[in-house]
Amino acid sequence: MRRQVIVAAVQAILVPTFGLLLAGPPRAEEESLDSEIEVVDMTPDEAPKLGVSHLTSGFGALFKGPGHYYTSHEILVETVPEGAFLDLFYVRANFQKRFEQAESPVRVMLPPRAESGKRDALRVRAFAEGYRQKTVTIKANTSEERVVIELDPLPNELQSFAHQYFGGRTTLVFLTEEPLTFRVQTGGQGASVVLTETGRSAAATAAMDGTSSPILEEVVGQQLGEDLLVKLVFTGATKPGDVDIRSRKSYDAARDLHSISIDLVPTSEKEATVKRALAALEKVRRSDVTGCNLEFEKSLRENLDGGALSRALAPSGSFTDPYVRAAMRRLGKVSPGGVVVFTDGSRYDPAVMIELEASLIQAADAKGFLALLRRFVDGMEQQSYREETLRSLLAPELDGEAFSKVVEIARSSEQACLARR
Repeated sequence: MRRQVIVAAVQAILVPTFGLLLAGPPRAEEESLDSEIEVVDMTPDEAPKLGVSHLTSGFGALFKGPGHYYTSHEILVETVPEGAFLDLFYVRANFQKRFEQAESPVRVMLPPRAESGKRDALRVRAFAEGYRQKTVTIKANTSEERVVIELDPLPNELQSFAHQYFGGRTTLVFLTEEPLTFRVQTGGQGASVVLTETGRSAAATAAMDGTSSPILEEVVGQQLGEDLLVKLVFTGATKPGDVDIRSRKSYDAARDLHSISIDLVPTSEKEATVKRALAALEKVRRSDVTGCNLEFEKSLRENLDGGALSRALAPSGSFTDPYVRAAMRRLGKVSPGGVVVFTDGSRYDPAVMIELEASLIQAADAKGFLALLRRFVDGMEQQSYREETLRSLLAPELDGEAFSKVVEIARSSEQACLARR
């Protein structure tokens, strides 16, 4: 109460006496800020102790006007990029007096400068997904009306995410421009992969959404500060002891991308899976890779990215390589003359080792091969996982929704072909 009385007395003496003499014509108001911008009041509940600044501010009002010292003022806080999350702290003598959270841009209301101590400050901590966290400190009695915080991108970004599932086994592949630092944590009904100082692209986020298999119920990415946390949630039928989790690093020289692969390997039924795969391949007939099946295949080839399709089917050290190799051998057996014909007119006999290797390198262009893989998957997997399994073979980096549209178009082409017969 004593402080308010003294301040009021100073205002009563100085403002009427000198304010009118020095005020001059009023300044033109700046263009008003967008009314939709949030306003956050950071005025602390307690005023600072009475000091010399409360008296000297009265004299300062002679030059800057009484409003500069005795009315609340605002500062516009913006970030680049826009929309960053903000933690706002009002600090006095290193003690936090007020805390609020907001999203940029935001107008922050500060107490009158006469009410701000010398050690009063507004501390702003800004963070956005894919960017380094940044903290700035602003004097509470600042004359600045606008502060722009420029955030620096994280040193690494998850460019692409791929999911491969076949025969009970799952592999998750994370691709980045820079070498990855990561750790795998297990616990509960699943596991977590932490990618240090890594953001994620929209394409990688979309590819994670909807990822599932008999082992995985879902894959969830979450930015935790500067680290990307990817949660692997196992299905209810999968117990942590049923799966071995392995990791390995590699380098994609063609795209200059670094990758880590997380393998989820069942601890049992390996022999049963191989027998089931061989049995499924034996059921593939020539009729499965000819006729209207080729219309389905043609549509897939036209609507999938050619480079991505070639990378997916070419030998790469993936656990799916043996299955693709066996499928190519089967294509040779059901093809006329035991020879696989390619879209460029070349012909190879997969029964010959060197020609098998040549066939695998350009497997995406083998006529009938995509149709054969569809039948192979149908014989291996449950109905609910067939499309996801086919995606993991043909387009593991494409998101599930986009792949479903491609498959729907391909089926329509196949049905139109059947209707013409």
